[in-house]
Amino acid sequence: MRYDPAMRFDDRRVQVAAAVVLVAAVWLLWPSKISRVTNLESGGSNVIAFGDSLTAGVGAPAGEDYASRVSETIGVPILNAGVSGDTTEAALARLEDDVLSQSPRIVVVGLGGNDFLRRVDIATTEANLRRIVRESQQAGAMVVLLGFRFPSFGASYESMYERIAKEEGALLVDDLLDGILSNPSLRSDEIHPNAAGYAIMAERVSGPLRSLIEKADSRR
Repeated sequence: MRYDPAMRFDDRRVQVAAAVVLVAAVWLLWPSKISRVTNLESGGSNVIAFGDSLTAGVGAPAGEDYASRVSETIGVPILNAGVSGDTTEAALARLEDDVLSQSPRIVVVGLGGNDFLRRVDIATTEANLRRIVRESQQAGAMVVLLGFRFPSFGASYESMYERIAKEEGALLVDDLLDGILSNPSLRSDEIHPNAAGYAIMAERVSGPLRSLIEKADSRR
């Protein structure tokens, strides 16, 4: 069979069309995902980013963390409660002071990386994350859960985040670091983005968070 350039062009058109369909499908799913979020009628006041160094913005100048960029994009203040080095256990210990006592309306939870690095059993990580989600919800907040994919042969972190979000009524933004840490131009070191990397994280969070706020506002 001889090579035909037209066939290659057709293949590209098929790939582009498939990509467009995939993006459209993802956006069509957001309304149904948002409608299942617990506490859409939340009476809280603040949006709080709760997490570890990826929330604190390690690796980027002050004000270039993902939460600050999301705040600028959607025009909503976001309290940054990120602490570098936090495991899910350490974060759980400060949840009351840094989140529950701050009149939370939405809590964006980004944790799990330090559990992976310190080889914490994934069952423990999942139990701690569920407690953080549930206690935030008991305080009246909606929860946005940031998902990550870590290179583990014995445990599926991606499935863990999906399971928690589905079963606990949280909105999942999955695989947040996809393509970032594998690209030297987007990272400051092996485990942290640089300002450009955090900007991509912010893009991935901004749309879902804005949609959640709009939906919740319509319930007020």
